[in-house]
Amino acid sequence: MQKLSVEKLANTVKNKRKEKKMTQEKLSEATGINRVIIGRIEQQKFVPSINQLESLSEVLEFDMTDMFVEKGGNNSFIALRSEALNDREKQGVDNLFKMMLTLKQQILMRSKHENELFGQS
Repeated sequence: MQKLSVEKLANTVKNKRKEKKMTQEKLSEATGINRVIIGRIEQQKFVPSINQLESLSEVLEFDMTDMFVEKGGNNSFIALRSEALNDREKQGVDNLFKMMLTLKQQILMRSKHENELFGQS
């Protein structure tokens, strides 16, 4: 099962923000995410929503799917986890989540391609 690696996300956000010479306040303004929440993400104390993750990935220019890892370490968040699901249902939810991330990535790539194509006309 894929998990959002809180550690990988924290390091990515902090490093990308510093590479872009942004303060947490500037990143907050650019993403619409409260500065305190950004600090908590960087400290591995907060798991952002999908919308917040998308906003961070757009502003800081990283692929949000890279933040997901195979089931492993202790410091991560299991996406769409429910104890009420049986193994087959859990696999289905996992597959659905992977498809959603792939679709979102394809939409972003298509949009970028269309902007480049029509922007040059």
